[in-house]
Amino acid sequence: MRRGRSLSRDLTSAAMAGKESSSAGEALDTAAASWLTWDKNPKTSEVVKKLVSAGNREELEKCFGSRMEFGTAGLRAAMGPGVSQMNDLTIIQTTQGFCRYLEKNISDLKERGVVIGYDARAHPESGGSSKRFARLAATTFVSQGIPVYLFSGITPTPFVPYTVIHLNLCAGIMVTASHNPKQDNGYKVYWENGAQIIPPHDKGIALAIEDNLEPWPHAWDDSLIDDSPLLKDPFSSINKDYFSDIQTHCYHRDINKKSKLKFVHTSVHGVGHEFVQSAFQAFSFSPPLAVPQQKDPDPEFPTVKYPNPEEGKGVLKLSFELADKEGARIILANDPDADRLAVAEKQESGDWKVFSGNELGALLGWWIFTCWKEQNPERGAVKNVYMLASTVSSKILRAIAVQEGFHFEETLTGFKWMGNRAKELIDQGKSVLFAFEEAIGYMCSPLVLDKDGVSAAVIAAEMASYLATKNLTLSQQLDAIFNKYGYHISRNSYFLCYDQTTIQNLFDNLRNYDGDSKYPKLCGKFEVTGVRDLTTGYDDSQPDNKAILPTSKSSQMITFTFGNGGVATMRTSGTEPKIKYYAELCAAPGNSDYNQLKKELNDLADAIEEHFFQPEKNKLQRKVD
Repeated sequence: MRRGRSLSRDLTSAAMAGKESSSAGEALDTAAASWLTWDKNPKTSEVVKKLVSAGNREELEKCFGSRMEFGTAGLRAAMGPGVSQMNDLTIIQTTQGFCRYLEKNISDLKERGVVIGYDARAHPESGGSSKRFARLAATTFVSQGIPVYLFSGITPTPFVPYTVIHLNLCAGIMVTASHNPKQDNGYKVYWENGAQIIPPHDKGIALAIEDNLEPWPHAWDDSLIDDSPLLKDPFSSINKDYFSDIQTHCYHRDINKKSKLKFVHTSVHGVGHEFVQSAFQAFSFSPPLAVPQQKDPDPEFPTVKYPNPEEGKGVLKLSFELADKEGARIILANDPDADRLAVAEKQESGDWKVFSGNELGALLGWWIFTCWKEQNPERGAVKNVYMLASTVSSKILRAIAVQEGFHFEETLTGFKWMGNRAKELIDQGKSVLFAFEEAIGYMCSPLVLDKDGVSAAVIAAEMASYLATKNLTLSQQLDAIFNKYGYHISRNSYFLCYDQTTIQNLFDNLRNYDGDSKYPKLCGKFEVTGVRDLTTGYDDSQPDNKAILPTSKSSQMITFTFGNGGVATMRTSGTEPKIKYYAELCAAPGNSDYNQLKKELNDLADAIEEHFFQPEKNKLQRKVD
């Protein structure tokens, strides 16, 4: 195989040339042979050797049929052999491409350098681990004379974007699969502005990877970094500076010192435990009670089916048990890389309420603005203030902004868009107080231009402690927010789908629902009053029917507005085999008939599942809690 040509391209070329299946088989053999020439990991190379020896075409096709696609989310896939999975060789290839792209675009790369962090994931079967991948990535940069700030221990994801800004570095890499299943890993990339990459960087890096597939000299020798003056360990200094910096968001230290409110924290076998403990100390809190079975990092995630607190009560079972035993009223839960936060509160009934991402977004948005207003009483200052949310998240911040006078902006889904937009606003002299997405992601400080579950956890704890001094619970304050700014209630869910043809058929059907190029006018009994399709760029609310937000043909996303005040978005996930939908009903202030609103929302969501997911619904797998 020629240098710079992807293994997947060889297979595709053979098919496009109309060759017989034997030719495709030859291409597969060539791909596997090239892999074995380059792969020096004995575990992954041995698997490929056995597949070749056994003539196992099906498994070889899984390994080499298509390369992982490098996008704005970087990479995320299962760990194992071949170009379709995360392993030592694909990490080397990816980093080589990223390195060359940085050299081309940032002139002082060799003066400023990059930062690399990693979580605690490991996959003994393939010999892959986040730490191993991080060291190989560091080796790539150091071999080219580029300084690398490689954390000596596991860190939360937000430490990487924080370090990019704090040390004025050129880029950051975080090796993590966040809340994905245990066999997965990922490679998340930040640009020099401290935000995740967005187009055109993703395509540029992807092309550079294709041009740098053959491992460079010394690519496999990670021992060369150990004594290199180019390798620096930022762990101690960043651990100190980060917690010092987030103290600027501690508004009620006296209350915190006296607070008798008990908190339980779980890191769900991830990296978050010691860092949330440090955050509580920085805010003068007593440390939260840690769920002992989940406190220490464990890549097997033995106590949960999915290591994602967004899944709800199943993941929080041990937290509930500890909280009930210790008399704690609030539970804080991070995902394994500690960039997300879930919160639960014990109700007077004795039941536990797990706040949705939208509900916690409303609470944190209200709290951060309230604290800002206390410190900035002068008239007119609010005109310089911004909050952001993704387009699939609740519109509650917009309602608060209308009454309070600050600016609200909506971005595409994902913190890559909110982080980059926040940086643009900050560079214009604006104050970005808060950003959130419904998938329990919160940016409570521009110190980190990404979601940050560590700072969000301690800021949520301070909010709960403050409310407790007023004899208010989080649930009561949420009701007060809705009563003042209007109820915003949501129902979000997803279907699993592993077949791209089924996904394409589903969204094609929506675009031709009432005939060619005609979107639906009704969803059951609910009138559709507006359509925005960010795959095709159509938006009927604009004079020229062209969407204002950026569009992407590579992902599916359609938003419907309904005559009853409902808004629903259907989209594909960028990191998981899911079709997600987000339905929200927005009511004007004063409309407090919550039960009626909830029924109306459920009827709307049921109608979406019944009508808009047809005729492919029988091919989809429903979310299982």
